Amino acid sequence: MSYQNPRYRIMGDRALILELGDEISPEVNRRVRELVLTLEENPLEGLVEIVPTYRSLLIIYDPLKIGLAALQHRIEEFQKKIEGIPIPEPKTVDIPVVYGGEYGPDLEWVSQYHKISREEIIRLHSGSTYQVYMIGFTPGFPYMGELPQRLATPRRETPRTVIPAGSVAIAQRQTGIYPVESPGGWQIIGRTPLKLFDSTQSPPTLLEMGDRVRFSPIEDEEFEHWPR
Repeated sequence: MSYQNPRYRIMGDRALILELGDEISPEVNRRVRELVLTLEENPLEGLVEIVPTYRSLLIIYDPLKIGLAALQHRIEEFQKKIEGIPIPEPKTVDIPVVYGGEYGPDLEWVSQYHKISREEIIRLHSGSTYQVYMIGFTPGFPYMGELPQRLATPRRETPRTVIPAGSVAIAQRQTGIYPVESPGGWQIIGRTPLKLFDSTQSPPTLLEMGDRVRFSPIEDEEFEHWPR
C-alpha cells in the first residue's frame, strides 16, 4: 500500500527515515525516486546524505544547520509539488548469464524445490524484465523484482561465507547480482561475466536505481572467453 502521507521514524539525533509505503511495488518505488530527484535538484542546507530503498529514504542531516522540525516541513513542502514529476527514462541493460553447473550451484536445488526442470527455471528467470528497486548490501548490488510467482524461492538455510563476484541469485520474489566476492544467503543459479562495480569508473556501478534488466543465457565457453 502506498501511504497518502509520509510516515517518519526518527533514527537518533541526525537521521530520519521517511516511509512512503509498506510493499515492494513500482508505484511506491517511483515516489521514492521522485523525492530523491527533488532533493538532489533542490539541496537543503544541512542535508548530508540520502539513502533510498524500496519504499523509504534514510535522510542524514546536520542538526547544527537544520532542525528536525524544519527538515520535515521542507520535505512536506516538496511532497505537495512533486506528484507525477518527470523522472529520467531508465536504461535497459542486458546481462549475459551462464546458468547452473559450477556457476550456479543452487540451480538443481531450485529445480527440485519447485518440481520443474532446470530449463524451465532458466526460461522463467530470463523471460522477464526486472526493475532495479535499490542498490545496497555491497557496492553495486542491485535488488531487482519481481520474479514470476512460480520462481518465488526461500533463502538458503545456511548462508555461504564466500560467493564469487558476478553470481546471479534469487530469494523470495527478488533477483540480484553479487558485484564483489562476499558472503550471502540467496540461491545462486548462475554467473555473469560483466563487472557490476568498478571504483575507477564514474559512475562506479553498472546499474542504478530505476534501471531495467534482462538476463540472456550463454554457454560456459562464451562465459570463459568473454572480454573482461
